[in-house]
Amino acid sequence: MSELVTLEKIKDAQRRIAGVAVRTGLYRVEPEKLRAAGVGELPFELYIKAESEQPIGSFKLRGAYNRIAQLSGEELGRGVITYSSGNHAQGVAYAARALGAKAVIVMPDNAPVVKIDATRALGAEVVFVGPASSARKAKAEELAAKHGYTVIPPYDDPAIIAGQATCGLEIVEQLGLVGRATEDGPQGLKPVSQSGDVYGTAEAVPLTKANDAGGGVVVLSPVSGGGLLSGVATAVKLAAAGAPVQVWGAEPELAADAKESFDTKTLVEWTAAQTTRTISDGLRTQSLGALNFEHILRYVDGIVTVSEDEIMQAMRVMLAAAGLVAEPSGAVTLAAALFHNAELPPCKRMVVVLSGGNIEPEMRERVHAGTAFAEG
Repeated sequence: MSELVTLEKIKDAQRRIAGVAVRTGLYRVEPEKLRAAGVGELPFELYIKAESEQPIGSFKLRGAYNRIAQLSGEELGRGVITYSSGNHAQGVAYAARALGAKAVIVMPDNAPVVKIDATRALGAEVVFVGPASSARKAKAEELAAKHGYTVIPPYDDPAIIAGQATCGLEIVEQLGLVGRATEDGPQGLKPVSQSGDVYGTAEAVPLTKANDAGGGVVVLSPVSGGGLLSGVATAVKLAAAGAPVQVWGAEPELAADAKESFDTKTLVEWTAAQTTRTISDGLRTQSLGALNFEHILRYVDGIVTVSEDEIMQAMRVMLAAAGLVAEPSGAVTLAAALFHNAELPPCKRMVVVLSGGNIEPEMRERVHAGTAFAEG
């Protein structure tokens, strides 16, 4: 078994990325706003961790910067390379630019144009291959061997996991802080923590067993390669040890390799033809990373899957009830909370991680055109 990421490493990452990655808001969605969006009564308080607020529009900057910032001057001088469908590409490009390094990104030829353009705008060189995850990785390794680039893996790397874990560490810190409202958040939501980044009308209650009347806390993270889920789960379970908190993954049922791996306790791989069926382009990885899988088996409590229609409806609810734009990959957690909460443990508070908001203009128009919950 590999050495797992420690809480010390996660806190080191938190200090390292400070000032580059943003400490994103945790927003309580008011029941009346959910009702206005057509959502019935939920058996928990709903919170959204808005990673769409990162400079690149997704959580990926956390891990990318944490990994690249640890390279030597010589390694930075040779440049970095990665393979990604879009958000990790932007994370690496942003971090490389900040640290003065060249970035080369291997992307699938079916990547969203908005993500390709954003990656190029950050100064990265983009190389295209077919849709298979294995093809992207193989091309990156080939170019790294030829030019001396350092490969920055998208998820299967301890520094990447530690970086993504800072999202989970923030959730624990934010839920454990109590304070008074001082300024408005999205759509008039009020911050209720002393750090000014937990929003709602009720106080945030510390994570202690004394507050377990409603079943505690469930944190939902998207999962594909497993970088975010493994990181969030590790941070939450280590930083909130002994608290009534569970961490679950959510993924499209059309790309449910992670759930199959978790349920069978065996790492499986789906084909590119299978995983590319989902609208969630950021969740089309064909298999969990090996190191991510070890963390997931150790710290994750379960994985649920959602349909394509549920993802689209969740995107509309996210916009209508919270004023937040989610890409499909970022909406799977809300879809799980809305449509599959019976499969999740009872809880007082449900936290859904909105992993990113980088959405194609056409899809954004579709979301804006039908923000009602009942419309598919």
